[in-house]
Amino acid sequence: MKRVSVILASVFVAFGLNAQTAKWGFDKSHSSVNFTVDHMVIAEVAGSFNKFDGTILSDKADFTDMKIDFTIETASINTANEGRDKHLTSADFFDATAFPAITFKSTSVAKISDKAYKVTGDFTMRGVTKTISLDVTYGGTITDPYKNTRAGFKVTTVIDRTAYGVNWSKTMDAGGLVVGNEVTLTARVEIVKAK
Repeated sequence: MKRVSVILASVFVAFGLNAQTAKWGFDKSHSSVNFTVDHMVIAEVAGSFNKFDGTILSDKADFTDMKIDFTIETASINTANEGRDKHLTSADFFDATAFPAITFKSTSVAKISDKAYKVTGDFTMRGVTKTISLDVTYGGTITDPYKNTRAGFKVTTVIDRTAYGVNWSKTMDAGGLVVGNEVTLTARVEIVKAK
């Protein structure tokens, strides 16, 4: 029995089955999650989410095997206007009390070029889950002065908010909507490898 255990252990080592996948956390003080949406056709309104967290699991130096799990606190929306933010967290928009989180969980990664990736996954907002793709730009990996391993990414995607039940708007007399349906999401993040 002891001999069998030794043989099995050797097999696991040979195939890397005992190796731990590297875990990366988000450095929130050097990361941001922002959005823009058309306002009355002629301009854009910008905002951000102040509270978010997540992890990335990856062993490859180029992150082509990465698995992303990311959560945004809906109530943390910030458009620099208290009244508007209150409206956005109401049932007209995000309904933050009933749906406190927006989440993304990746399912696949495709490397487009040296620094460009297409990451596909499940995006959930207001209780509705749909498959979306993120355009990801890899900024590189470094060791900082404190001996931490860091990597940087810029992430962009466009979603149709009405596909997730975020439907409020008004039609303008001349045509068009007060609030556009397409929302551009942009995240600039630094991640730190767990020691």
